[in-house]
Amino acid sequence: LKMSWFWLYLPLHLLMAPCLCHSIKAPTTSSQQSFKTDLFNFYHSLILADGKETTIHLLKDIPKRYYFVLEEGRVLAPFSVTVTPCDVPIEWSILVYKSPPAKATPGDHDTQEVSKSQRASSMVSTIFNYKGNSVETYMGMSSHSALYLLEFLSTERDTHITVYLTTDTTSRHLYPELPMDPRIDVIGIGHTTVTLTWKHSPSVLQHRDSIQYCLLVNEKHNYKSLCAAETAIRSSGMKLPPTLALSLSPYLLEPQQVMILSHSELSIINKVSSGEVRQVCMGTKNTYTVPNLSPSTQYYFDVFIVNLLTNASAAYTGTFARTLEEPEPKVTELKDGKVVHVVLDGKKQKFYSLRYQARHKKIHFTFQLCRGQMRVHITRNGKTVVSENLSGLRYFSLKGKLLDTYLVQLRSTEESNSSVKVQASPHFHKPLFPLLPESLKIKSFSKLRTCRSVTIAWLGTQEESKYCVYRKRIEEDQVWRELQSADRCSGPESRHKSEKVLCKYFYDLNLQRAVTTETIKGLEAGTLYLFDVYLFGPSGIPVRYHSKAVKTRKKC
Repeated sequence: LKMSWFWLYLPLHLLMAPCLCHSIKAPTTSSQQSFKTDLFNFYHSLILADGKETTIHLLKDIPKRYYFVLEEGRVLAPFSVTVTPCDVPIEWSILVYKSPPAKATPGDHDTQEVSKSQRASSMVSTIFNYKGNSVETYMGMSSHSALYLLEFLSTERDTHITVYLTTDTTSRHLYPELPMDPRIDVIGIGHTTVTLTWKHSPSVLQHRDSIQYCLLVNEKHNYKSLCAAETAIRSSGMKLPPTLALSLSPYLLEPQQVMILSHSELSIINKVSSGEVRQVCMGTKNTYTVPNLSPSTQYYFDVFIVNLLTNASAAYTGTFARTLEEPEPKVTELKDGKVVHVVLDGKKQKFYSLRYQARHKKIHFTFQLCRGQMRVHITRNGKTVVSENLSGLRYFSLKGKLLDTYLVQLRSTEESNSSVKVQASPHFHKPLFPLLPESLKIKSFSKLRTCRSVTIAWLGTQEESKYCVYRKRIEEDQVWRELQSADRCSGPESRHKSEKVLCKYFYDLNLQRAVTTETIKGLEAGTLYLFDVYLFGPSGIPVRYHSKAVKTRKKC
């Protein structure tokens, strides 16, 4: 940009003054050249670049000023200034210093002083001012050379903004264009989903390869720019590498990738105390269904059109929607002594409810976790009496009144399938499951291992019970999968007959001696086996001990 030095004849005290309304008095002709040089050296860093987005940091209550000069020799000089607040509302204004008229002819001294004052006040004028946190653009046209001053002020706290000045309004814009109607329409609302659509940006139709839409979802409020959203998330304590900022160079994202930002880390799925924040970049699609939302929750949705080459963006008018309330779950009635097997699909159905009306004061609930992870919540007449995670076999003995109503709510705590067996009965009712030992672990003795046999041991009880031992040959890389996928409620009926080793009865009234050992023979050298023990009680329903993997010696 070719500078017009004539318009830098402004006095230094005026340019540094906090108030921009002082009278202007031009320096004498003899001092003009040196004065121009001083001004240029002093204010060189405050000249606003043309055709480039500039980030400006503002300190609270301290104004900051930038200058630009329109080129000489042009009949009409168009320009535009776009300011994007990245946090709190700011105040900003544009002032213009125009060319003073020719010097007055010599005459009366008083008349000359009045003429100078009139000329000075006519040289400066405010052509635009704004206060707020919206993205604002001023477009102007000047018929003569002029010096423009932009002043920015934040009265709430330290912040930063971006400013884009251009005097070439005929070339491609830095910011993508918004359609005539920039609103986001909500076309569908479910219990956990919201479907949105918006009109295409003209920039998408012209530059499809370098433009894409990004959607921001949060539970707090709408953001008027991607810059503001990034600042809000960073202020919560987020520390991200420069390449992982929220404005995130969206081309680094895979299509449909959802990013969740939490207190101090970036992860795929995570909840923060103030709710979720997601960024979804979906290419040039202008319809999107937001999945995995919480029922009966208000969400705010912002769509940004992003230029992948410059990382500049423009914001559609944000909207909000409240997901539908979760429907009342189906309730299954529990009957005395009857076993109910509950299976939950962690992705589709995460809750299951059972109701039991007490016919006795003491009630005994039994839960046998078969697979996955699950949490149980029991209320009596609406008041919580049990709330904990299930593990293995769990009993709850509760005392209340006749005809008390118990509601048992089961919730899967993972996305894979979970299952559990549930029984409710009077306290004196015949127990469904056998009496259990202190531990369901199987122990192996390394020193007793040979190439053809292994010795295992397990705890028993004071009640005579039947124990059956099974073995299965497996590969080393299958151990974890076998242990994770095992159905802990399944009995020996699910096993192949060739896997059965033996069955035996035993008990001991002295719990210190209620332990049994068994040497399993006929094994192959250097081979890994998975051993299971099933305990059968009076009811015939088995309880499976924790599987134990043991490898025979390779050489003996």
